[in-house]
This record gives sequence, C-alpha cells and structure tokens, in this order.
Amino acid sequence: MHRWSRLFIPTLREAPADAEVASHKFLVRAGYIRQLAAGIYSYLFLGNRSFNKIVAIVREEMDGIGQEFLLPALHPREIWEASGRWALMGGNLFRLKDRKGADLALGMTEEEVMTEIARKELRSYKQLPQIWYQIAPKFRDELRPKSGLLRVRQFMMKDAYSFDIDAAGLDLSYKKHYETYCRIFDRCGLKYMVVEADSGAMGGKESHEFMVRTPAGEDQIVSCGGCNYAANLEKATSRLAAVEDLAAEGDGKPLEVHTPGQKTIEDVAKFLGVSPRNKIKTLALMTEEKDAQSGKMKLRAIVVLMRGDHQLNEAKLNSALGKPTRPMEESEIKALFNSPAGYLGPTGIEWAQHVTKDGPVLLVDKALEGRSNLIAGANKENYHLKNLTPGRDFQPTAYADLRSVTAGEACPNCGAPLGIDTAVEVGHIFKLGYRYSESMGARVLDKNGKEVTPIMGSYGIGIDRILTAAVEQGNDDNGFWLPPAIAPFEIVVTPTNVGEEKVKSAAEEITNRLEAAGFNVLLDDRDERPGVKFKDADLVGIPFRITVGKKVTEDTVEVVQRSTREIRDVTIPAIVDYFQRVLQART
Repeated sequence: MHRWSRLFIPTLREAPADAEVASHKFLVRAGYIRQLAAGIYSYLFLGNRSFNKIVAIVREEMDGIGQEFLLPALHPREIWEASGRWALMGGNLFRLKDRKGADLALGMTEEEVMTEIARKELRSYKQLPQIWYQIAPKFRDELRPKSGLLRVRQFMMKDAYSFDIDAAGLDLSYKKHYETYCRIFDRCGLKYMVVEADSGAMGGKESHEFMVRTPAGEDQIVSCGGCNYAANLEKATSRLAAVEDLAAEGDGKPLEVHTPGQKTIEDVAKFLGVSPRNKIKTLALMTEEKDAQSGKMKLRAIVVLMRGDHQLNEAKLNSALGKPTRPMEESEIKALFNSPAGYLGPTGIEWAQHVTKDGPVLLVDKALEGRSNLIAGANKENYHLKNLTPGRDFQPTAYADLRSVTAGEACPNCGAPLGIDTAVEVGHIFKLGYRYSESMGARVLDKNGKEVTPIMGSYGIGIDRILTAAVEQGNDDNGFWLPPAIAPFEIVVTPTNVGEEKVKSAAEEITNRLEAAGFNVLLDDRDERPGVKFKDADLVGIPFRITVGKKVTEDTVEVVQRSTREIRDVTIPAIVDYFQRVLQART
C-alpha cells in the first residue's frame, strides 16, 4: 500500500519564478521534477511513475512491429562525418574529446549508429525488412533551454529506424509506424492531430508530425475546418486569391523610376501608390557547398524573390536547396548587385540555369510565376524598376514554393479559410530515403544477386513531451489531471480525519480493495486538515479522489473526478465495480 506519509512528494504552493508555461509550473509544484541545471531535470517519485507508464505503453506497441536495441550515448566523430552531420548540426551537438584526443559526440539521434550496424550486419534482401528501436536519453546543446521539459538539453526519446529493400517496402514500414503512433497517443489519452511536416536536418521526403495544440507550443500548425488538411507551417501551402497586375507603362519595357530614400517594401509601395502585392521583395543570401572539381567548400550566392507582402519560409528554402543559408554581408551584396541594400533587384545579372550549374542562383516564389508588370529594385541607389515580368526581363533558376502561409488564406484542398495554432510536437516520422545508407555505405544483395542500397525511415517519440502535453491539455488554476493510463496513481483515497478510527479503517479497506482489483491507489494518510489534502490532491495530477468522511457511517464515500469536479456518492461495497466501469470506459 502506498501511503502518502511515507513517500517523498514535495509539493509547493508557488511555481518557480522562471516558469512561464503550465506544464513547467505544475510539474515542479506537484513534485514530479526538479531542475539540476539549465535544461537538465531529475524525475522524482511521482514523475518517474508517470514516466515509466508512458514508456511501458510505447514499448508494448513498438514491440508489435519492431525489435528493441540499447545503443551507446557516446558516438565517434567518424560516423557523424560519414553522414555529413558533424558540421551540419553545429552547436546543437554536444562534442567532447577523450583522454587520447579523439572527438566524440553525445547522441541526439541514432541514424548514424543504426546505419553502422546495418552496414556491418545486413547482407541480403532475405534479412529485410528490419525495424529497430530504442528508448534512451538523448542530448542537445540547446542555446536557450526553457519551458521546463519542452526545451531541454537531456531528454528521453523512443527512436526507431526501418531498413527496406525498396520504396514499396518503406511505404509499409511507414504505415506501420503511423498506425502504431496513433495507438500510442490514443492510449496515453492525448488529443492530437497528425500534420504534414518538413524533415529538417534529419533529411528525407515524406514526413508527418503528431501534434498537441497548446499555447505553450513552439510549433505552428496550419489546419482547415472544412476538411482534414493539416500541416506544419514549415510545410503548409494555400490557395492564393487572384491579384490584378498593374498596367504596363510606356512601351512596356522595364522603366526606371526615381525613389529617393525609399528602401522598404512598404515605403516604396506608398511612394509609388501601389500595393505591396505588385512589388518584388529581393532577399540576398549565401550558402556553402562543395566544389565539384577541388572538393573544397566554397560560397555561393542565393537570391530569393518573394511577393512584397509575403514572408520567406526558411524551412522551405532549406528544403529546396538541400542546405542552410545566411544573409549576405554588405561587401557580398555590392559585389553581386553593384548596389547598396534597399534597391536590389533581379535584372542585369546572369543567373545559373540550374541549381547544379555555376553562377548565382535565383529562386522565385511560385506566387510570382505568371505575374507581369511588377516593381523591384533597379540595382541602383534611389531607383526602382517598373514593368518587370519574370521569364521576360530576367530568367529564374527555378520556381519554388518558398512562402509562409498566413491565417485566413484558402485551404489548398477545399478552399475554406485556414487557421494557425501553436502546438507541441510529441512524435515525428520521416521517410529518410537513401541519405544515410548511401553515404555510410550500407549495401545488400537483391533477389538477382545485385548489390543495392537499403532505403530507410526514421521515427521518433518524445517521452517527456507526452507527459508535458498531457499536463498542458488538462489543467486549471489549482493543478492538473493526467489521463488514467499515464497518471502516477489512478485514485487518491483521502480520509478527512485519520484520528477517527472508523474513517481511517474505511479508507484503508477501500485502498486494499481497489489495489486487489488492479488499480494504482495512493492513500493520503497524513494527519493534515482536509483542505490541505484536497489542495494537494487537486495539484498532483491524479484523475480521481475518494473522500472518506462523515458519510462513512452510511457506508458511503464521495468520488470526485478531477477534470470535471463532478461528485458522486458511491457505497463502499460498490467501489470496485464503480471504478471498473469508469476506468475501463477510458482505456
């Protein structure tokens, strides 16, 4: 029997001064976690019980499709260099040296380690498909850890990896994970949605995120109320309303116009009496890539054109290029445009015919495709150009979807207005393709004895984030409530006066009966005032409270459902039957 008086449950009346989101405030106040250092937390008794329940659900469901491994947290530099991510991960990767001076990293994900195992052990198509997973700590050197367990430097993750002989096999592995993730989050009691997503530094093409809406989230999701369309803002698209082009002026050729001191989109539009929708926004960037001949890294100019009222989506740009970018420095701008910033435009420069060809790259957002008589900088101080038409007055290297969707734009599927909400990502699945297996040299023989590269998928779940998302979706001013499947205890039995023998013995009898029936029960046997006990019970996330008080003389207790505050009188002989009905309906 778990007695509150003998347990370490250090509840607090006040939240930490730096706590901004509900989950951070309440997990600390309820005694679930304590901070050791910035972004590093210890799980105490209640937190660890909830944590272990989540892990058990994840493990049980993953065992249905895959095999569990336990991998090292220390990774040699060589495998991260083989995949190209030693440099790509930048400061997010914890790096250290051993006593011999060898470079190591603390693993933030396991694509490299799993692929190294596959490279050495898999030889034939007969060994495929394979799905391997682990549940283990991961490490990320967050620049600004915050929001309790939402942005940390050490976290627990379930990460899985699939190896298949071809794309059709990957489709099946991906579908298995998609369905398994839905079962996991359903069992954990989360209200979640699945959205199309960008793969980011993990690489790959098709990708979905499992998101829980909450103001504490750092992700933005775009969704449609008219159909089932949903996507991360980094991936979302929309159907734009038609824009009326300006009439051509003069002979219709590019016309230079004096715009003294007018540098911003808004200023130039106002000065010329036009809408920003008829202007071109020119963004000057640089990227680093490997020279095909020398093999050395070199800088390359990337210029992006957007509609004047649109914002560049960096994730879409990085995906289109396959590499990150940075803003051009002043000297780089002058070298390419021969003009100061504020008057930049696409004319007078020989752009690369393809991203694989030499020369500066000109990427044009699809919202500008087919437009005419636009206005852009003239690459001359205090001057802009009218009558610019893409494809006639300048040749884009490529058109691409590069803009961020805004709320109210039309759904790409049904045309209904789109909404944007903040959310927490609790799971993410990727079709990696051949990025890691190819770069790290994994090969197997196919049915014809030909050596081929296995195709991969990657699938992650944030264990800590399931807990924080559950707190975020179920809390009030007095505390929080967890779904029974992941709560540290399903029921807390609260005798109002342990000094009264009848009340005390009834509370112990109820606890014993419920435990014998398989429920997780906490008996609050502390010699405290009822108000203190009720406040603590409200705080610590337990979904049901049984109040054992004066009605015990009638063989009756009160059952309080924490989420709704609903109170029901239940007789003591019927208490087990009651919870079997109530809790089974929630599992």
